[in-house]
Amino acid sequence: MTSAPAAPTRPTHPSNPSVARSWLLVPAATSAAVAAADTSAADIVVLDLEDGVRESDKDTARAIARARLQDGHRDWVRINDTTTPHWERDLEALTGLDTLAGVMLAKTESAEQVAATTARLGERIPIVAMIESAAGLEDARAIAHSPATLRLAFGSGDFRRDTGAGDDPVALAYARSRMVVVSRAARIDAPIDGPTHPGPDGDLRSGIAVGATAGMTGKLCLRAAHTDIINTALAPSPTDITLAEEVISRLGEDGAHIEDGSDRPNLERALRTRYLARTFGI
Repeated sequence: MTSAPAAPTRPTHPSNPSVARSWLLVPAATSAAVAAADTSAADIVVLDLEDGVRESDKDTARAIARARLQDGHRDWVRINDTTTPHWERDLEALTGLDTLAGVMLAKTESAEQVAATTARLGERIPIVAMIESAAGLEDARAIAHSPATLRLAFGSGDFRRDTGAGDDPVALAYARSRMVVVSRAARIDAPIDGPTHPGPDGDLRSGIAVGATAGMTGKLCLRAAHTDIINTALAPSPTDITLAEEVISRLGEDGAHIEDGSDRPNLERALRTRYLARTFGI
């Protein structure tokens, strides 16, 4: 009988969060669940102190997250939103930990909330601001321009609850497009799409494609099994890489052989493809 293939192991250091594809949210209230996430293919593991944790388990989750970070693990943590008392307690638990890689700020609705979080954690801690409401989407431009904001992330479930929008590409197209546009205008990296809830792999791939078509380059997920599928879907394919190298060879890395107006954007896309391929080790 053949043995099962070994589970993929994450690097001991977090992937570059600016281009990270899969962001695995793991409830921090269970040590076993957190440890299991290390065997996933996730680019980034996010210890969840917010919606993935019951009210009665918040203190336990904070203690587990803090102990893990003190033990030398470099992880991201999703903290509760600033309108709750849990935000203050989360910051108390995380302040001063050198191994804190970054925080995902739940239900961000203003640039001031990002600034308040930075004031507590320090400027070295990057923030992924989650847009999960109409108010957050309206202020997304200012949030994206906040100095500590690394990327935006779409909390699609809470956004639908807040706005009454349906769960289909048309209903959420404006929200995704606005996040992509304000991110580009603020010169920060492209946003992270919300999770696709458990279902057939085909549903997951369709969900990934919706965000990617809008210009999103990362995706939240709730299951470790989704991470490898997300990574593959949001990375350049072998065909993409071959075509990119052909363009670079024809036009020159410095654009020395550009002949018309379409060549420059084609070269920029090819160079971006090469960069991503090398970053992801393809």
